[in-house]
Order: sequence, then C-alpha cells, then structure tokens
Amino acid sequence: MKPLPTLWVCFALEREARPLRPALDGLGLVRIVVTGMGARRTTESLEKAFAESSPSCVLTCGFAGGLSPEARHGDVLFETDHSSLSGALIHSGARRGAFHCADRIAITIQEKRELAIRTRADAVEMESGVIRRLCSERGIPSATLRSISDTSDEDLPLDFNRLTGPDDQLSSAKLAKAILMRPWVIPRLIALGRHSAAAANRLAACIAAAAPRLT
Repeated sequence: MKPLPTLWVCFALEREARPLRPALDGLGLVRIVVTGMGARRTTESLEKAFAESSPSCVLTCGFAGGLSPEARHGDVLFETDHSSLSGALIHSGARRGAFHCADRIAITIQEKRELAIRTRADAVEMESGVIRRLCSERGIPSATLRSISDTSDEDLPLDFNRLTGPDDQLSSAKLAKAILMRPWVIPRLIALGRHSAAAANRLAACIAAAAPRLT
C-alpha cells in the first residue's frame, strides 16, 4: 500500500506552488495543497483534505507583504511553536519572523506602517492563521513559512482587494479592466511579477531543503 503523505505544504495560489513541484520529485511523502485565497476558501479546502487523511505536520506557505524594514524582497521568514519544525526551517535558510494574518491585502505604505505599529509583525499574509488554527485543533504541528513579495516601503500597483470575484479569488476580467483604465501601472505590475517569481523560487528552495527532515 502506498504510504500517505506525512508533510503537507499549503499555498493559496498555484503560481506560489509551481516552482516547488519539480523540486519535490522523489519525495513521495509530501503533498501540495492549493487552498485558494482568504479564510473561507482556505477553511473549506483544508477541512475537505483533513477528511481524506491526516498529515504529521503542515507548512503554510506563499507570499507575504513586508511590514518590517528589514524584510526585503525574497527573504524567507518562518514562525512556529514546534522545535522540530524550527530546526528544519533554520537549516533550510529561513529566518524567524512574526506574521500577522489579515482579512485583506495590505496595499499602501501607510497601511503597512499602521499594521507594523499595531501588530509588531514582520510580515502580513491572509491564510496562515486559519491553517495554523485548524492544525492546532487536530494536534498537528504546523509552521508559517513565507517569502516577501513586496516590502514595507512600496505601494502595490493596484488595489487587489477590489479585483476579486464572488468566490473571493482574483478576477482576471476585473484585473484586465483595471489595467486598461490605468496603463501607467504596467511597469510596476511587471516589477511585482518579477519580485513574486523570485520569492516563489526562493521559497521553493527552502521547502525542498527542509522537506527531507520533516518526512
């Protein structure tokens, strides 16, 4: 009988997960779970996955926005209460950080500054709090492991909170319309895409390095 995966690696978006897939060739005890964006979609996806099987540990991964000035593009930060996970993640090249799980994307420098003062977090994201809670309820060790796609000293080129559909996922039609109405943001979108791709690659390398110690 084929053994069930012992390590789950959760992402909100397929583009966050994509660089990891070839890096995990040969590591059969790892399962990638793409949940979708936001608390509601994440909860639905994880509860469905837990109904099928149970992992020995979970990493909640993807992009994060920097709140601390020290968090730069491509930095990989982690947060966990479990020493066994902590050792593997330090070995992978990630460094400790504090995360704030928000219900919306932090768009502006001012918004990030206010979050940093209020939460004292190093980075902000949207799904890890839900995933960590679901794991805690089941006694499953978990860690947040995320790479910085945008820093505390830059505004995002568009308000992506306004570009989601009824399912809380980014709408391609709304995004295209927003770009047509504001073509001057295209260079900034390209730069964000470049930083995000580099962050995804760096994150994949850390996960691949940690995975053998976690399975």
